[in-house]
Amino acid sequence: MADAEQVRLQESKDGVKAWKQWGPYLSERQWGTVREDYSPGGDAWNYFTHDQARSRAYKWGEDGIAGISDNKQHICFALAMWNGVDPILKERLFGLTNSEGNHGEDVKEYYFYLDSTPTHSYMKYLYKYPQGAYPYEDLVETNHKRTRLQPEYELIDTGVFDRDEYFDVFVEYAKADVDDILVKITVANRGPQVATLHLLPTVWFRNTWFRDRDAKVPELRAVKTKGKNNASVIAAQHETMGQFFLYCEGGVPLLFTNNETNEHRVCGGTNASPYVKDGFHEFVVHGNTDAVNPEGAGTKAAAHYQVTVGPRESTEVRVRLTRADALKGGGCGSDFDAVFTDRLKEADEFYASVMQVCTTEDDRRIVRQALAGMLWSKQFYYFDLDIWLREHGYNATGMKRAQTMRNAPWFHMLNEDVISMPDKWEYPWYAAWDLAFHTVALSMVDLDFAKEQLRLMVSESYLHPNGQLPAYEWNFGDVNPPVHAWATLYVYLTEKSIRKAGDVDFLKECFRKLLLNFTWWVNRKDRSGKNVFEGGFLGLDNIGVFDRSAALPEGGFLEQADGTAWMAMFCQSMFSISLELLAQDPGYEQIADKFLEHFLWIAGAMDPAGDSENELWDEEDGFFYDVLNMPGGKACRLKLKSLVGLLPLCAVSIIPPEMIEKYPKLMKRVRNFFERRPELAANLHDPEVEGENGRRLLSVLDRDHLKLVLSRMLDEKQFFGTHGIRSISREHLNKPYEFDMNGQKYTVQYEPAESSTGLFGGNSNWRGPVWMPVNGLILKALLLLYQYYGDTFKIECPTGSGVEKNLFEVANDLSDRLATIFREDKDGRRPVYGDTEKFQTDPYWHDHLLFYEYFHGDNGAGIGASHQTGWTGLVARFIHLFNSVKADDLMKEGLASLIRLRPLAGAEAHVAGEGGPVTREPATVSK
Repeated sequence: MADAEQVRLQESKDGVKAWKQWGPYLSERQWGTVREDYSPGGDAWNYFTHDQARSRAYKWGEDGIAGISDNKQHICFALAMWNGVDPILKERLFGLTNSEGNHGEDVKEYYFYLDSTPTHSYMKYLYKYPQGAYPYEDLVETNHKRTRLQPEYELIDTGVFDRDEYFDVFVEYAKADVDDILVKITVANRGPQVATLHLLPTVWFRNTWFRDRDAKVPELRAVKTKGKNNASVIAAQHETMGQFFLYCEGGVPLLFTNNETNEHRVCGGTNASPYVKDGFHEFVVHGNTDAVNPEGAGTKAAAHYQVTVGPRESTEVRVRLTRADALKGGGCGSDFDAVFTDRLKEADEFYASVMQVCTTEDDRRIVRQALAGMLWSKQFYYFDLDIWLREHGYNATGMKRAQTMRNAPWFHMLNEDVISMPDKWEYPWYAAWDLAFHTVALSMVDLDFAKEQLRLMVSESYLHPNGQLPAYEWNFGDVNPPVHAWATLYVYLTEKSIRKAGDVDFLKECFRKLLLNFTWWVNRKDRSGKNVFEGGFLGLDNIGVFDRSAALPEGGFLEQADGTAWMAMFCQSMFSISLELLAQDPGYEQIADKFLEHFLWIAGAMDPAGDSENELWDEEDGFFYDVLNMPGGKACRLKLKSLVGLLPLCAVSIIPPEMIEKYPKLMKRVRNFFERRPELAANLHDPEVEGENGRRLLSVLDRDHLKLVLSRMLDEKQFFGTHGIRSISREHLNKPYEFDMNGQKYTVQYEPAESSTGLFGGNSNWRGPVWMPVNGLILKALLLLYQYYGDTFKIECPTGSGVEKNLFEVANDLSDRLATIFREDKDGRRPVYGDTEKFQTDPYWHDHLLFYEYFHGDNGAGIGASHQTGWTGLVARFIHLFNSVKADDLMKEGLASLIRLRPLAGAEAHVAGEGGPVTREPATVSK
């Protein structure tokens, strides 16, 4: 029997009830984004600042704290606060732009996504608000003074939390129905003194009328209540959404203004009305009563609560956003408590089934909060490139200076969807390759949303007519690794495993579009035509000697080991998809043949016979490197030991024996290639050689070369860190890689934490830290290799330890190292929080987890974007996987055992395991 949340997911999938119409789709930062940039030089970070954000109406989206909106962001709801001493009303999260931070842009707030179900029937969020004046200037000035060799100056470093003089503000949502959303705001005073907090639950309309002043403007208006309702009520009337009501318990004062730019403050102009976007700031902070509309109407409204909370006590505020024009029992409804109780209970039941294999409370907490962060990080993303470019003076024909205009070739793009974001502050925009990794974790809880996301990126409004996938809004034309086919196959097989049937229409739809993308790669990124690829950025930011997205010195070009490995993986994924579709359509056999042979060409080109300087494989080092090609034909390897050289290991796939029997032409194709191209086949694993249970292996590395690469990867003095695979070998700590070109020296050093270079926005760093996505691909490769080799292949792990392990045991070791980033150690400390004692020892901080962008290569401390729950959410999958998969099952069942999850609605009954809420009043934490 399916639990209540699974029933809601099924109703949403079937179009019976729109449970996902409302969700956490509000950004946490809209200012400083490309969408809002109308500067002459494209300086998005400095054109629209945090200081302007309270006064300037946005054109493309909205932001707020702990907010929600409908799925087209017509109506928005979020929480604003004031502690009585801050210089501004806190309506959105604060952080530094790229030019202000010594390591790039960075949010300077503490907030946590504690819980969410996939339909957002229950959600919980925590914001920590200092009672003293928020140190805006200190954060900006101190970070500005620090160099790249110094750590970032964080909010906790300012001392505002030292005496526990802060509020924990919990915001919880529970849906009574699809258009009936209950909100509970709990304010806990953690300090030793009585303290007062202004709370403004705020509702407003995204300004969709600014381009057409004749458009019908929606309206918010105060409603007079009858009898003993004991609630202040705001009516919202919107042409598309219809009518909603915001009930605010307690009969509190209501404030009204308009979501319009304060032209006078922003640019010295004249306001058409005195009621503008920053009216609540003026009223609450400065006592300016003329800033709010006494008529009780506008396009932005709030209830103004002033709560006084005793030392170490808490109080509660309730509001309800609903279509109902009357509630039973007055206030916010007599069913308020019951709805919250039911939704939390149902959330616990849902996660109990998801986490039934997790053996410890700590693992359950990590998994649940990781997935909650991913679900909270959905965002409505609106960007019509045609309109935006025209507003900048460009059009699709006869573009003047188009080559200098950001995203000029992407006129076709109209993005108006709820999209999975890396996070909603530092990355309030999607990134295509990040999103592919997101779907792997999201498929644990919302398979249909994962499929929708993959479809979206290859739809006509996203995929370029030339076949390129959009990278990210800073440069849609940049090149991200081609992992979309791999993610598509993974999600398809996940559904096939748990629903007993795969969605063939989904697979065909994505496959057709991915054929276009594959062709784009082959035509655009294989300059020499020898199946060795360039690519440029490829997601690895500043890992290389040069900026790989820019023109190289002396007119040279790079042939990239990672770019070529990505393409080998692309071929393997397309080949595997073709095999799946063969069961439905025999016509796919020729396509399968095509991708099998193309993989052999690429894999052979990576390590052909001989060892010339223009080949990627270095026989002496037993490692792959990028090759720099110079005018005149001279070439040399750039012998920097990095993930670039490990990625070829990830190009692994299995051909099951039944496919060999059913389609014997596949092996005939392989045999012909090996016979006709011995120079390419010399160091390539032979797919004709049977492995365990009759499986065949597609791999760039044969057995001997695999051992060489693994011996480096598993060396703790090189890549194998205590908390995962480092992005650059630690041997470069004291022996930096140096490359001299005509007297100019280029140096790359192992940097376990923040990068000392400003490439790619400053906070980009692949020069030492541990990154979850590539570690995930390495885990996948190890498990597939184990399915082929079984116990016949063992390797020292760690290198030099004398302990030999099979590849399943190696994968288990790596997964455990990654999970220990978040797990409590024997002293009760979490490596993710490093030496930040507040997080390590304070019970009100210790169990609230942040899923950073990347992690210190030596000690596992979180660095980079602090709320990058996107691909770091993969840790939930790793923990789940290695708590559930056994070596015997993997050997017998193959891939199905890797992706098995609890059955979804419509499948067989699940077995409930221990779950329980992820948050609780804190227990004692080890000091």
